[in-house]
Order: sequence, then C-alpha cells, then structure tokens
Amino acid sequence: MPSSYRSPSHFPVLQSTQVRSAADRAAILEAPGFGRYFTDHMVRVDWSKDGGWDTGAVLPYAPLTMDPASMALHYGQLIFEGLKAYEQPDGSVATFRPTANAQRFQNSARRLAMPELPTEIFVDSLHALVDIDRDWVPAGGGENALYLRPFMISTEVGLGVKPANSYAYLLIASPAGAYFPRGVEPVSVWLSTEYTRAAPGGTGEAKCAGNYAASLIAQAQAADEGCDQVVWLDALEHRWVEEMGGMNLYFVYGSGPTARIVTPSLSGTLLPGITRDSLLTVARGLGYTAEEDKISTDSWRADAASGALTEVFACGTAAVITPVGVVKSAEGEFTVGDGGAGPIAMQLRNALLDVQTGKGADTHNWMHELTPSRTA
Repeated sequence: MPSSYRSPSHFPVLQSTQVRSAADRAAILEAPGFGRYFTDHMVRVDWSKDGGWDTGAVLPYAPLTMDPASMALHYGQLIFEGLKAYEQPDGSVATFRPTANAQRFQNSARRLAMPELPTEIFVDSLHALVDIDRDWVPAGGGENALYLRPFMISTEVGLGVKPANSYAYLLIASPAGAYFPRGVEPVSVWLSTEYTRAAPGGTGEAKCAGNYAASLIAQAQAADEGCDQVVWLDALEHRWVEEMGGMNLYFVYGSGPTARIVTPSLSGTLLPGITRDSLLTVARGLGYTAEEDKISTDSWRADAASGALTEVFACGTAAVITPVGVVKSAEGEFTVGDGGAGPIAMQLRNALLDVQTGKGADTHNWMHELTPSRTA
C-alpha cells in the first residue's frame, strides 16, 4: 500500500482566480499530449545566502518576472527533476519513489554549486500542488498521469561569475499522455560520434539544463538521418554506449527465463535514472539475471547480427519503456531482433506500470500517497 498521506500544511496557499472550467479541463484530459498544458497552480520556495529556505507558498500558475541580469540567464544554474502522479484504484493519488528524485535533485544542486533542497520540502511541495490541483490528475486505469516538474534556478542579479546568493525552487505540473505520439512502438536511433553528452568530471550525472541544451544539435542530426532519437557514446573513444537522449538504455541477451538483462554501468557521465534503477530490481524479482556492464558499439552490432542480442529498450519517467528497433550510424544500420517490441521489454514495462498505477503489489514500498481518496 502507498505510504500514509501527510497534509501539506506548512505551505500557505494563494488561490488562483483564473482556474480553468471543468469543461475545458475535461477536454484537455481527453488528449493531454506531453508538456502542452499546465495546471492552475505552482509552488515556489526561495533561498538566500543569509536566510536559507523561506516558508514557500502555493501560487497561481503565472509567468516569472526576472531581471535581465539574473544569473540563471547568463551562467546556467538550472536543475530539474521529473516524476508522475497516478490515480490509484481506490481513488487516491500516489507518486513513484519521490525521495529518490529528491536525492538526485540534491546531487544535481551540489554539482552546480546550488543549495540542496531538503527532502521534506521537496516531497511536501508535491503534496501541496497535487492537493490543490487534484482535478488535473487523469482518471486511473490507463497510462495517463500528472507529470510533475520540480526545478531550481539562480535568481541573484549580477554578472560576476560565481555561485549565486539567491535561488528559487519551483514546482509545476502537466497532465501527460504518451511521450512518443505513436505509443509503444520501436524507435530508431542514431549513434552519435561527432558530439558527446558528457566527459568524466563533467555534469553528466546532474540533471541540469545545460546537458539538454548541448544535446539538441545531436538530436537534430539524428532526425536528419531519419531516426527518432540519438544514442550518446563515451567522450574518449566514441565506442562505449552511454545513454539515449533523455533516457537510459537496456540490452537483453537470450530469451525466456535464462535471459540476461544489462544496462550500461554508471561511470560518472550517465544520468542515474530512477526508472533504470527500479528496473534492475523488477527484472531480478521476475527471475532474470540483471546487471550493469560496459557495452561497445561493436558488440551491439555483432550481437544483434548473431542473434545473441534479442532486445534493446530505453527507459525513463516520461516514456517508461520504449523498444529500440533499428540502429543507424555512419557505418550503416542494423536491426535488433525482429525490429519489434520484445517480450521481455513489454513484461518489464507492464510490471512497473502495474506498481505505479496500483494494479500490482508494491512489494518495495515505492509508491507514496499524495492525496487520499475523495471518499476517504
């Protein structure tokens, strides 16, 4: 069962006077897409060097007012997270492993010389926003969810190159459908050798805006090559697989109960995905050998050709699991398995979604209740 509900009592609330009508909201929830619409409120908590974190507040969703010399606009101190809230069968709303997101948010802040938001404030902000915008949570029974986007920016005004003396933590929410418009269908990927996402000692482990900004040119290159996504390789040799654009990767060797499931080892240059980490546990619970290891592009191609490699899939909060069917590079292209969605990828996807949506047993106590059932 999800952990017990705690009221978000310490956040004062300024109610929006421009709440969308029930009819408008229902129309949006019919086909929300991903990141296109936003709920009526947001949470803001400010930090200053002298005063630390303030009490924060739930505010109407509205544009931010920033000085043109705000340091976030010049030096890129911006980190974020992403997690989902699902309506459960009993009518409550729960989210998946929020303390893990809170800890990664702290790790990202530390790497970018930003203040670390306490886990309690992070989790309570989720309670506060979902509590007031409960009507924006899509109905249970499917994969639609309320996507939660916590982020933090530097707000000090000045052009000196240094860690800022003031920051704002914000939380916004967006009803979300499938991340990929085609749904759970295999994607094609481009192996990027011209660009790299991160190098040892860099910001690869941090979920920061700069990493994503630097990835966009390679993603555009992948699109030019007729691919859905880019796959990043190591910065030194350009031969070791790291991650897909915005998602971690998994490789399946063999089939049936004796299959071996492998994800590239964390090396300081990969984002430590929470879905990635969870799938290691889920796969082992289903009886598979699941481990971390280095995987080269040469072995990816050779093992796909020999049939030893049967499936590849990407994973992340937004898309959960997405199969990889075709791999392209400057050396040509090849297909993984039969090019379709593999049975193990789909089994893992369904097992994880069953936990998140409350259809399956939460044996690891991963779900955290944000609001109780309306009838409780």
